[in-house]
Amino acid sequence: MARWEPNARLRLVQAAIDLFGEQGYDNTTVSQLAERAGLTKTTFFRHFPDKREVLFAGQEEHARLLTAGVASAPATATPLEAVAAGLDALTSSFTPEQREFGPRLRSVVAGHAELRERSAFKELALAAALTDALHQRGVPDPIACLAADLGVRAFHTAFTEWIAPANDQPLPALAQHRLTELHRAATALS
Repeated sequence: MARWEPNARLRLVQAAIDLFGEQGYDNTTVSQLAERAGLTKTTFFRHFPDKREVLFAGQEEHARLLTAGVASAPATATPLEAVAAGLDALTSSFTPEQREFGPRLRSVVAGHAELRERSAFKELALAAALTDALHQRGVPDPIACLAADLGVRAFHTAFTEWIAPANDQPLPALAQHRLTELHRAATALS
């Protein structure tokens, strides 16, 4: 693959998923990732600070989409409706390529403690971004925190369903369905 081909970040992500799955996370070097992607090690470090971060590419973009969606919700929207708008903005951005490599990504992350820890940190960061966006709308704690946590849980559950081979539903619909289920479950607690 020529070094000047487009989509270097995506190629690095795909190379990482492939190599981590083939030879393990610990046994894969940055040089191997760059070589598999048809890039140089220098190009790798232009995109990612280390090999772990390749699997979490797009976290900042995910947070940005979530918060932009919350901000775009009508002023009359409830906190959960604002979170739903954020989920729509985020889930609408996912591509068929992400769905294709999703199961392998999940498998690689599940197989390594350091990656599971980084995944948990990503979830916390997304919840914090959602909470901040709700605070900007004047939603107080603990309502903002709870709505954000429900939104992140709905997203991750929906993503797991979306990447399942038997699934035929789009990610936005799955996320909205999961958010509605979680809301019902939360109201059933009282």
